[in-house]
Amino acid sequence: MNIRPDIGATHTVGFLLTPNFSMIAFAAAVEVLRLTNYVTGAKAFAWRLYSPDGQPIEASNGVGLAVDGAYGDVGPMPEIIVCSGLDVQKYDHSALIAKLRKLAFYGVSIGAVCTGTYILAKAGLLDDHRCAIHWENFDSFREEFPEIDATQELFEIDRNRFTCAGGTASIDMMLALITAKKGAVIAALVTDELIHHRMRDSHERQRMELRARLGVSHPKLLAVIGEMDKRLERPVSCAQLARTVRLSPRQLERLFQRYLDTTPTRYYLEMRLNRARQLLRQTSMPILSVGLACGFVSASHFSKCYSEHFDRTPSEERKGMRVERNVATAIA
Repeated sequence: MNIRPDIGATHTVGFLLTPNFSMIAFAAAVEVLRLTNYVTGAKAFAWRLYSPDGQPIEASNGVGLAVDGAYGDVGPMPEIIVCSGLDVQKYDHSALIAKLRKLAFYGVSIGAVCTGTYILAKAGLLDDHRCAIHWENFDSFREEFPEIDATQELFEIDRNRFTCAGGTASIDMMLALITAKKGAVIAALVTDELIHHRMRDSHERQRMELRARLGVSHPKLLAVIGEMDKRLERPVSCAQLARTVRLSPRQLERLFQRYLDTTPTRYYLEMRLNRARQLLRQTSMPILSVGLACGFVSASHFSKCYSEHFDRTPSEERKGMRVERNVATAIA
């Protein structure tokens, strides 16, 4: 962010909270600021919280939070961070987007945690900037904003835009900002106070390694699942997958049955259906386009497989999200 280390100045950070924001991502960011004040023995940082209407706002865990004002009350300050979370697409963010554009005009550094990146993108504030977003939202984000350089890094700091994947990645992004503002020694002291063990680099992976995530260590099984994940849009046959690891189809079948209690075909199909569900819930892509993006050759085949797995059709999934979005807008 081109910030020179400065021990003395007090920086005010504004947190703009949206309905259902991620509490862990927000709290992690604030705690880094609080602990910086603690280890320096000075008011290095101040922070103010804002909601759409200035009223208390609920996080995705149902905990309500009092705020200092409404979006309309936000004035220029050194940094602004948009905190969002589940189902960010359900809500009308027009007032927030208008405020962010105005703040950007005044040169405010603007960041986001978790799905707050989506709102920055809608505001046009990530054009020609790298950005990070939670892995679960990455594919839908890339479909909606193909021109934006989105990554699956823990966080990205690109000039006066800073974004992170959410969760505990907020800690690492804020520690990187503390390093730039207050120096590496102070950032290390804060890291110790957090019992965080080390400041993770932005390039570290968001998700656990497949080995740990599945509780499986068989290298050929992991290699096949990795290939499946790369080929969701254009699936290949199990025979082809088996050949990539020099197994027969029957040997591959036994591996999946032994370690995952399913068949390769079923596992592959469920991966594609789960990806389709994310796209249906997080984007406005036509249903047929979602099906094609997940390797289904026709709308009828996609609908049949989806209904059998989720007990609702893709159109019912989309309709359900639309109803939730209308309710959320009415409440807001």
